[in-house]
Amino acid sequence: MTDVVPFRVNVPQADLDDLAGRLDRVRWPDELPGAGWDYGIPLGRVRELAEYWRTGYDWRAQEAALNAFPQFTTTIDGANVHFFHVRSPEPDALPLILTHGWPSTSADFLDMIGPLTDPRAHGGDPADAFHVVIPSIPGFGLSGPTRERGWNVGRVARAWKELMDLLGYERYGVQGGDWGWPVSAALAGIAPERLAGLHTNYLAMPADETVTDLTDEETSRVERQRRYLAAPAGYWQMQSTRPQTLAYALADSPVAQLAWIADKVTEWTDPATGVGDDRLLTTVSLFWLTGTGGSSSRLHRENTGPRGRKAVSNPVPMGVAVFPHDLILPVRRFAEKVYDIVHWTEFDRGGHLPALEVPDLLTGDVRAFFRGLR
Repeated sequence: MTDVVPFRVNVPQADLDDLAGRLDRVRWPDELPGAGWDYGIPLGRVRELAEYWRTGYDWRAQEAALNAFPQFTTTIDGANVHFFHVRSPEPDALPLILTHGWPSTSADFLDMIGPLTDPRAHGGDPADAFHVVIPSIPGFGLSGPTRERGWNVGRVARAWKELMDLLGYERYGVQGGDWGWPVSAALAGIAPERLAGLHTNYLAMPADETVTDLTDEETSRVERQRRYLAAPAGYWQMQSTRPQTLAYALADSPVAQLAWIADKVTEWTDPATGVGDDRLLTTVSLFWLTGTGGSSSRLHRENTGPRGRKAVSNPVPMGVAVFPHDLILPVRRFAEKVYDIVHWTEFDRGGHLPALEVPDLLTGDVRAFFRGLR
């Protein structure tokens, strides 16, 4: 039987000293006058973040926040898998596995763990309680780098099924955004009889050309997705074609890792909600201190192919949370032709990283979706 080993985050002081030393010796690039964001994240913003990382950010406090929840590691399909496993005090709680995306880690969900596992203590209904499992995708953060080819979405989904089997959960829910969406969908395809439901805060699928009476809002969403897919972002092209070339910068320079992540986090979030600098730097630190900037990029390479590929139907009930500042916005009528959509919420704030931006809204929607599926 595979061992499940208790885990605590405890970064050696030597690694923190090395990080501080590297931040003391940054070789800064030049910048065109008045460039703003036209060429990427501005120099002034990265210098500000790097200085705070060096002199104000408290990794040990963030480490303590991580260690406030039970964590474990195990080996699945040859890869190390780190995961939070927080059981609810409510005896009838539904197991729920949450999957992060890129550039994210399992720490994205920290503010949701308490309300999900113990709603009674957070002003909620104890009938909405979950036993929560939050793994780090192999190659990301506390799972550490992958050591072989082939860690694609399908393989991650199979690993999640094995993890839930290992924990003794026969029926459970799944939730995810970004990479967490296709991983969750793949898990639904592998083990539909085990899933109570699938909740996602990101749904990418091609336009249905048979639907001709589009509303203005639906037309706007179709055009938004077409623009997004027609000009793939630079990070996507680099990580899906040359992740190893990128890895040298991310492994050697903390400021390269900082700029690479901060650029996307800033672009993908709602300016009205955003992500605080401490949470942003916790994400960056987890990639830097585990040396997974390069290995996390390989997930794009392992899943090369056009985004928005044909959706595959599955019989699992689905709930969708739509946040207005996400990269693309799905059209419900298209989704309902492929998926068993039983819950759909349109929010007025939030972006691509709602677990960090608006955890209260995401938590509430997860509760509402699974309420009728227990």
